[in-house]
Amino acid sequence: MKMQPEESWDIEISQENKLLDLKLKELWQYRDLLVLLVKRDFVSFYKQTILGPLWFFIQPVFTTAIFTFIFGNLAGISTDGLPQPLFYMAGITCWNYFADCLNKTSTVFKDNANIFGKVYFPRLIMPLSIVASNMVRFGVQFLLFLIMMIYYLLLNRAFGPNWYILLFPYLVLLMALLGLGLGMIISALTTKYRDLAFLVTFGVQLLMYATTVIYPLSTALAKYPAYAWVIAYNPMTPIIETFRYGFLGTGSFSWGSLGYCTSVAIGIILLGIIIFNKVEKTFVDTV
Repeated sequence: MKMQPEESWDIEISQENKLLDLKLKELWQYRDLLVLLVKRDFVSFYKQTILGPLWFFIQPVFTTAIFTFIFGNLAGISTDGLPQPLFYMAGITCWNYFADCLNKTSTVFKDNANIFGKVYFPRLIMPLSIVASNMVRFGVQFLLFLIMMIYYLLLNRAFGPNWYILLFPYLVLLMALLGLGLGMIISALTTKYRDLAFLVTFGVQLLMYATTVIYPLSTALAKYPAYAWVIAYNPMTPIIETFRYGFLGTGSFSWGSLGYCTSVAIGIILLGIIIFNKVEKTFVDTV
């Protein structure tokens, strides 16, 4: 009797997975899917809009103009001697990327429940595609910030970049880790507590005022010392302050604050992966 050869499988789906298993090999195998998801997010979001990708420019320009009028002119909040539009544009550019990653990742289970229930692929690809697609928008807004910075440099304003500008890629990585980690944690919680999703957008807007987007850290420390610790320990504060310090030469920078931010980002992304990997096994039953 002829022996049957043993069957071999390309993919073996099992419920017993390690909580910190990133499935990096599978993620690399599905890299084409990641590219398609990024393209889908970009096309679907602007397909039925009149101005299309011009919204990448319009939104930060209008936000900067409003912040300049309200916080700069009416409230008279200090910008550490920097031109007000440039100061606000720097904060808005960083904050928008973090907020977009957090908001869109926080609903990844609910928004993609139909896809998750029909076909197998590494679930981590979905939040990664959100972070990658938001990188396109961040790149456009960052280009707008550079154009504005060059404009003010040509006007001989007293500011300029320094060697800390080399930390820029690292700052982008920290923003991505914070947004991705917090988003995955919230997304896992919203599978059982739907009303949490309604609080995310509102909460992110409030969190912006506890970050140095509309005021420098020096002003918060000088005028509101009793509450400044909340702002100082916000992990986005060192990122924005370092960004301004590197590109504009003005801001509060310290390696200790950046190290603290790094520790928080690593802790949040690890916790997010653990919760995400745990919930992805059973979320279809609750969504």
